[in-house]
Amino acid sequence: MKQPYNTTIYNTALYLRLSRDDEMQGESGSIQTQRMMLREYAREHGLNVVDEYIDDGWSGTNFDRPNFQRMIDDIEEGKINCVVTKDLSRLGRNYILTGQYTEIYFPSKGVRYIAINDNVDTIHGESELAPFLNILNEMHARQTSKKVKAAMHTRFANGAHYGAYAPIGYIKDPDKTGHLLVDEETKWIIEKIFNLAIHGAGAAKITRLLIEERVPTPAWLNFQRNGTFAHIFEGAEESKMYMWTIAQVKSILKDENYIGNSVHNRQSNISFKNKKKVRKPQEEWFRVENTHEAIISKDVFLQVQEQIASRRRSRKDGQTQIFAGLIKCADCGWSLAYGENRQNKTPYGYYHCSKNGQGTKQCSMHYIRYDLLYGYVLARLQYWHEQVQQDEERLLKQLLNTSDRERSAIKKKHTVELRKAVKRKAEVDGLFAKMYEDWSAGRITEYNFNMLSERYQSEQRELDDKIRKLTEEMDADVQSTQDAEKWIALIKQCSNPTELTAELLNTVIEKIVVHEAVKGTDGSRKQKVDIYYRFIGKID
Repeated sequence: MKQPYNTTIYNTALYLRLSRDDEMQGESGSIQTQRMMLREYAREHGLNVVDEYIDDGWSGTNFDRPNFQRMIDDIEEGKINCVVTKDLSRLGRNYILTGQYTEIYFPSKGVRYIAINDNVDTIHGESELAPFLNILNEMHARQTSKKVKAAMHTRFANGAHYGAYAPIGYIKDPDKTGHLLVDEETKWIIEKIFNLAIHGAGAAKITRLLIEERVPTPAWLNFQRNGTFAHIFEGAEESKMYMWTIAQVKSILKDENYIGNSVHNRQSNISFKNKKKVRKPQEEWFRVENTHEAIISKDVFLQVQEQIASRRRSRKDGQTQIFAGLIKCADCGWSLAYGENRQNKTPYGYYHCSKNGQGTKQCSMHYIRYDLLYGYVLARLQYWHEQVQQDEERLLKQLLNTSDRERSAIKKKHTVELRKAVKRKAEVDGLFAKMYEDWSAGRITEYNFNMLSERYQSEQRELDDKIRKLTEEMDADVQSTQDAEKWIALIKQCSNPTELTAELLNTVIEKIVVHEAVKGTDGSRKQKVDIYYRFIGKID
């Protein structure tokens, strides 16, 4: 009988993928093996190969792979109507997304899909085995992720450096993996930064001096030595080589690598499927001391940390800076720096964006005089104190800013969703228990038990998260009332303030956001200042 694929021209994509977990098999050999297998299969079955799509070094749980997306684009443009892979795991190791492509997307686009080693060919209809193979592939990815994390913790405990590049001032030891050696050619940059800091220079001033003195940046040094960051520096102006940022300097001043310590686990992926990085709380960091030679002494490092902390609290003249840590730029989010204009007969203080100052010009000025800011903030606190005295109940309703009808509707909706989630959770728990009994009694195999239990456990986790979020949202209605009452209590304690103090501001206010001033045609100057209060945020 004549086969269906002999009557249709299949413009075929050969898709090849190799993850870092497969590198033990030999990187070029693994890709080469896939290529030989796919080409031979296409030749034997009369498939017209349009192109090869290779994602080398990409995890199967990530579907944002560049060549996979290029293949999807070609499918959308009608260039491809057949996709061939070595097996299902080359297409992906996330069973939900892999199934969406093989069972929904490819059929909807009229694309035939072939996984050679798994005997999957959609020209013969849906494969009953494919969903189970996808689950097994995801389980493999999950186990691999756990093994990688365990191996990394072992490396952490041994003090190994983990990163694509050594910190500036160091180089990677060619004879010992994970060990850092002092770089005699660049350690002077670190010594210079800490020397400036210990003599009173802040991060902004240090940044300006590094730029003025044309000190090369870490990225430029990596480009010069290893050719990395070529897309940034090739053909760029010379000034790009020395374009330090305040954030870079601050990071170096707080980096314990320079006193010989290794600090790990400061951030991690959300999950083995989601590679987005999240910062971990400091108590979960993994610190190993004296893993390599220090460039900076611990006494100098600790003194610099103390100066960084104290600089936020006081000025050189010893006066307390009452707005320290509170006043922010509306555009870049950085703190506004304090300055003084002594050129007039009557000197006055002012604030400006710290990302604009010291010659870096990375943001606009956001200039505001200290006396104007002081008067505005004091007037707002006096206004709210007066509102509390006049009608506390009316102010409470204003702060909540939601009608009873709206609040009731939201609560009813959340109650229904919560009831459904709790009911489904109980059903899944029951199904899981029943499946365990069947496995114990020998009514289902251990192979099937492992596959299905992973699916049930995944749904259990999702339902637990949904129940938790709905419960939190329902509690938020009560919590918002409590927060508003807390803030009103704080305002009442102010006792009609006639002056501002650091203690008062930090008690009542979370942050003060200053916008860039706008000049009118008549020369007038208007400027927006947002005050975010503790517990309740911004109110007008």
